[in-house]
Amino acid sequence: MATSPYAVHEHHDFMEASREALNSANLQTALNRLGETLAAGNRTAFELLPGSSLLRDKARSIKDHTLAQLDQYLEQLERAVIQRGGHVHYAADAADAQSIVVEIARQSGVKSIVKSKSMVTEEIHLNKHLEAAGFEVTETDFGEYIIQLAGERPSHIVAPVVHKTVEEVAEIMNRRLNSNTPADAKALAQQARRVLRAKFETADMGISGGNFLVAETGTLVLITNEGNGRLTTTVPKIHMAIVGIEKVIPKLSDLPIFLKILARAATGQKLSIYTSMITGPRRPEEADGPEEFHLVLLDNGRSKILGSPMRESLFCIRCGACLNACPVYRKIGGHAYGGIYSGPIGAILTPLFDGLKENHHQPHASSLCGACQAACPVKIQIPELLIRNRAALHDQHLVHWAEVMLYRHWSRWMKSPRWYGWATWMASRVLSRLARSGWMQRLPGPLSGWTASRDFPTPPAKRFRDLWNEELRDAGE
Repeated sequence: MATSPYAVHEHHDFMEASREALNSANLQTALNRLGETLAAGNRTAFELLPGSSLLRDKARSIKDHTLAQLDQYLEQLERAVIQRGGHVHYAADAADAQSIVVEIARQSGVKSIVKSKSMVTEEIHLNKHLEAAGFEVTETDFGEYIIQLAGERPSHIVAPVVHKTVEEVAEIMNRRLNSNTPADAKALAQQARRVLRAKFETADMGISGGNFLVAETGTLVLITNEGNGRLTTTVPKIHMAIVGIEKVIPKLSDLPIFLKILARAATGQKLSIYTSMITGPRRPEEADGPEEFHLVLLDNGRSKILGSPMRESLFCIRCGACLNACPVYRKIGGHAYGGIYSGPIGAILTPLFDGLKENHHQPHASSLCGACQAACPVKIQIPELLIRNRAALHDQHLVHWAEVMLYRHWSRWMKSPRWYGWATWMASRVLSRLARSGWMQRLPGPLSGWTASRDFPTPPAKRFRDLWNEELRDAGE
C-alpha cells in the first residue's frame, strides 16, 4: 500500500479549498450525479414507504431514550458481549483506541490487517498509526481501496470515492497496481477483487466499524453493499470492531426500525445487500468466524457532547442523506470541509470533535435551507445545531472584528424605524438605478463573491411603504 498523506484534507483554508472544488470540472461532473442518484433515491424510497414519517419519529425517540440512559445500556452491552465470549475495551480518545488495537495486534503476532469501511477509524486516524507500527493495512471496500491507493481521505460518508470519475479511478489503479485495465467500472471492480482476495487469505486481523450495537444481546450490526464486510469479520482469526458509544440501541426488536430507514436514506434501497449480525467469536459448532472478538467502544468527545445543547448530533446514523441533499456539499464535495465528516452533519461534528477555532468556517458552510433536516432519517434539527455552533463562535470570540461591527450596526438599523426607513429608501433608489432589468451583475468588495457566479436581484424603485403611503394619499387619509 502507498504511504498516504492522511492529514492532507484537515484544517486547511475552507474558502480556498471551496474555490478549487468549484473550478474542478471533473469534481463538478462527479458531484452532479448525487442529485440524480443518491438524493433522488432517498426521496423516492421514503415516498414509497407507508408511514415513513412516523417510522422516523420512532427511530428518533429510540435514539433519544438510549442516549438519556447511555451508561446503563453500555454496561448491559458489555455484559452481553463478555457472556458470549467477546472482549470489551473502552477508549477515551483516539490515542487510547490506537494503542488498544496496536497492543492486541502485537500480542497476537499480527502482521497483516484487512479493514471494512469505517468512518470511526478514519476519525481516529487508525491506518496511519497501524502502518507506523509496522502492520500492513488494506482497505477492502472498493471505494475505500481506491481512496487508499490515491492517498486521500473519503469525501462522503457512504460513497467515499464519489468525487472521482471512472477515468480517474482507472488512472489511479493502473498506476498503483502497474496494470492496464480499461476505464470500465466492472473491469476495475474485477481487478480489485483479484488483489483483495489474496489479502483476505493472508490477513491475521480484520477491523470493522459498526452501524448499531444491541445492548440486549451484545450484537454488532454491520450493514454493507459489498461482501468485503463479511470476509473481514470472518476470515481472519481476530475481529476487532471499533464503534462510537452513541451507536448503542436497547433491544433486538428496535433494529428493524433502523434497518427500514438506513438503506432508504443512504442509497434509496429497501434494504442493503448485506446485513451482518455478529454476536461474539466463532462457537465450537460453527464452521467459520474469528477465534477472538474485540469491541472497542470509543468516546473521543462524545460524552462531552452528550451533556451539551448539541446532544442531538449524536442521533446521527451516518447515512449521508444530508450530504446528498445539501446544495453546498453538492458544489464543493467533501474534501473542502477539511475534516473526516463533511456536509451538514460534518459542519456540526467536526468543530465539536476537533475544535471550533480550527474549523471556524464549517458552521457557515450552509444556506440553512433545511434540505438536510428533511432528508435526515432521524429528523435531526441540523439547521438549529449549525446556528448553535455559529453562536459558539461568537461566544468564544472567534468572529472577525469587522463582522462583529457590521452586525452590530445592522442590529441598530433594524431596531430603529428611522434608520431602517432611511436605509431601505437609499437601497431602493440607488440600487435600482445601478441595475439592469432588475438585476445587478457586479457587487463591490466581499459581496463580489455572490455576483461572480450569479446576478443579484435588486429592490424595486419604490418600497412597499412608498406604495402604501401613495394609496393613503389617494384615498385622502
